[in-house]
Amino acid sequence: MDSEQIKQKALILGFHKVGIAAISDMQDNNQRLQNWLNQGYAADMAWMNNPKRQDIRQLMPEVQSVICVALNYYTPQQYPEGQEFAKISRYARGRDYHRVLHKKLKIFCDWLQQQEAGIQARYYADTGPIQDKVWAQQAGIGWIAKNSNVITRDYGSWVFLGEILTNLTLTPDTPHTQHCGTCTRCLEACPTQAITQPFVVDANRCIAYHTIENRAETLPENISKQLNGWVAGCDICQEVCPWNQRFAQETNVIEFQPYPENLAPKLSELAELSEEEWDQRFRASALRRIKPQMWRRNARANLEF
Repeated sequence: MDSEQIKQKALILGFHKVGIAAISDMQDNNQRLQNWLNQGYAADMAWMNNPKRQDIRQLMPEVQSVICVALNYYTPQQYPEGQEFAKISRYARGRDYHRVLHKKLKIFCDWLQQQEAGIQARYYADTGPIQDKVWAQQAGIGWIAKNSNVITRDYGSWVFLGEILTNLTLTPDTPHTQHCGTCTRCLEACPTQAITQPFVVDANRCIAYHTIENRAETLPENISKQLNGWVAGCDICQEVCPWNQRFAQETNVIEFQPYPENLAPKLSELAELSEEEWDQRFRASALRRIKPQMWRRNARANLEF
C-alpha cells in the first residue's frame, strides 16, 4: 500500500493535515508522561494513568504505523467583552468535534481496509489511551509547544487530532522540529501559572481543567478569582501564541462554526441553567461534558469575584 496514496485520500476526505509515524521506542516520551503523573499534575483525570497510553501495541498488537490527521477548527468570532458575559473555548462553540472527526475517520478506515485483504485499521479521536500529541509530532503534523498544545505551521494550534492505527508498514514522515524558541508568552499570560515550566501543565491550576473536568461542588478560590468570564475551557495560552496570531485561518468545516447561543451567553442565565435547558442547549455539542450543576457552579464563581 502506497503511503502517498493514503495521505492523498486523507486530504480528499477533508482533513487539513496528514502524516505517518512508524512504531518506535517511546521510552523518553513515556518517562515524561510518568514524571507528569507522579507529580500529580493529572489532578482527577485517572484515565491518564492507563498503561495502554504508554504502549500502543496494547491497543493493537499488530500495529506497524500510525496515520495522524489534523482538522483546523478556528473561527474568528471574538470572545464577548463585558463582565456579564461568559466565555466558551473556540473548540466547543460549534458541533461536537468527536462526531465530525469520527465520521471522517470511519470512512477513511473503511476505505483503507478495502484496499487489500488482511489490512487492519482502528481509529481514535480523543477517545482512547493514546499520546495523540506525541504521535502527531512524530508524524510531522506539528510540534508540542510550551503550553503542551500541538502547533502546526499552517493553522497554529487550532487543530483537532485523530489517529488510525494499522498493521501496514508505511513510509514514515520526518518528525517535526521544535519552533517555540525563546518565547514564553504562554507561560506569562496564564493567570493561574498552570504552565509550571515550559512543556509542563499542572491541571490542578488550569482553568480549562476546572471548568470542564472538575466535578467538585465548588471551584478552588485561586481558580474562581482568575476565571475572568471563562465557563467552558480557556484559550488564553493559545490566543497569545505568536504562531496562532500569524497563521490562524478560518476553518472550512461548516460544523465548527459557532452556534449563536455560544458566542455571548450571559453568566446570570447560566447560573440558573436547568436540566431541561441544558439538554436542549447542548445537543450535538462537546459542551455536554459540562453537566448542568457544573455550568451553574462555573457561572456563579464568575459572578462572585
